[in-house]
Amino acid sequence: MELRAEPVVADLEMSEPKSGTSEPDEYESLPPHASLATHMTAGAVAGVLEHTVMYPVDSVKTRMQSLQPDPKAQYRSVYEALQRIARTEGFMRPFRGLNITVLGAGPAHALYFACYERIKHSLSEIIQNGGNSHIANGLAGSLATVLHDAVMNPAEVVKQRMQMYNSPYRGLWDCVMTVSRNEGLAAFYRSYSTQLTMNIPFQAVHFITYEFMQEWLNPQRQYWPGTHILSGAAAGAVSAAVTTPLDVCKTLLNTQENVALSSAHVSGHLSGMANAFRTVYRLGGLPAFFKGVRARVIYQMPSTAIAWSVYEFFKYFLTQKEQHNLELSKEANKTGPT
Repeated sequence: MELRAEPVVADLEMSEPKSGTSEPDEYESLPPHASLATHMTAGAVAGVLEHTVMYPVDSVKTRMQSLQPDPKAQYRSVYEALQRIARTEGFMRPFRGLNITVLGAGPAHALYFACYERIKHSLSEIIQNGGNSHIANGLAGSLATVLHDAVMNPAEVVKQRMQMYNSPYRGLWDCVMTVSRNEGLAAFYRSYSTQLTMNIPFQAVHFITYEFMQEWLNPQRQYWPGTHILSGAAAGAVSAAVTTPLDVCKTLLNTQENVALSSAHVSGHLSGMANAFRTVYRLGGLPAFFKGVRARVIYQMPSTAIAWSVYEFFKYFLTQKEQHNLELSKEANKTGPT
């Protein structure tokens, strides 16, 4: 369907999606083949907003995954944790580490969404003759994760060390230099294999769930913000819950929690997913693998909803703009000198 050239604001008025084969008047079809620049720009904006809006909850999640927490950092709920942190450590303490997250999230998500869209399209052509294929969605999300995590993993290491209770680092640069000096540059990728082991199934479940929800709520793939928000929230909740055990292991590898490692009689630095799994089980048994699961789901649901709604909006808006400029260019060529 040809995209209209009218301002996008008029297309954003809320309206219930209609059933049947007729298309809603208020919303245009999502662009199936937007440009690479559009995917990267939309992805970067979505990634930054996804990580910043819910960042304080992410800080709480990191602390609640601590295997041997300080008595002053033991929390019963996300709300209680935020209250206590703000009261005893300062209002801005839950935002500590946000700067490195913003620096990493933009380029990481630009690569992530651009890679996902291109691979999904190519695989769908092969598997489903251009139709929606859950296999293509899952594979595309998994492959896009490899690029995303290569950029984001060092930022995750710094972020989580600054989020921990009684973090010894004065700021971003101090954390980077201290870790580099004491543990070497390899420390920034110590959890990379675990991150991939967690994020590949996370993103596979995430994209399959999102595309499935879109098929159900928005089968004609109109630009309908409500469906993107609901689909994103469902995708975030399901994928976050099933991959929490891997996230606990990743947090332990990133933070190298001294008290926990001492209790488990681990000397030096913990490395490797297998060692992380054994250490978590030794310290807390099976329940330890689900520490912070509620905070993780609470964080991921709105974060993923924000990411998808912002991404689909900017993809739609930028494609409309490109189409409008193209039509103006054609009109100018028609009326220009021959």
